[in-house]
Amino acid sequence: MTDHPGLTLRVADMADASSLAALSIEVWIGTYLREGVSGFFADYALAELTAARFEMHLANPQEYFIVSQNKIGIDGYIRISRGSPAPVTGCSDVEIKTLYVQPHHHGRGIGAALLRAGLAHCADVGVSDVWLASNAENVGAKGFYLSQGFARVGDTVFVIDDQSYLNDVFARRCVV
Repeated sequence: MTDHPGLTLRVADMADASSLAALSIEVWIGTYLREGVSGFFADYALAELTAARFEMHLANPQEYFIVSQNKIGIDGYIRISRGSPAPVTGCSDVEIKTLYVQPHHHGRGIGAALLRAGLAHCADVGVSDVWLASNAENVGAKGFYLSQGFARVGDTVFVIDDQSYLNDVFARRCVV
């Protein structure tokens, strides 16, 4: 499934749910909670990023996960969601909901390989374009998506309870 030497990509299965949850907590907290962990954000992460939630997502035919598997375990994944209307006009209803790579594996081409595999899957099933949202303050992610052929097409907000956080919306054709 990959053209990257030494990298194994595969479709996720139910047995991956706890690994996906743990990796998500690691990346989410490390990316967004740079100045300490408040109860507000801890409660969100521990309620949303659970093995049970990932089992629900993995069982949903509208969701598609590809994982990067090393000799020890999963070090990254992409989650593609169909039926997810974009917050801006002109985009399909197919969203790259998540693209996470463990921070100490950054720079090894895992994210780019997962993205290529996800886009190839979308093209194979007839999806013409995808969209995604990235935190407006996540300069590294935004630079990565622009370098991978995405264009910024608008903005939206990510809401937790009564708090909103600005996100940039990006879109790209699925031709790889």
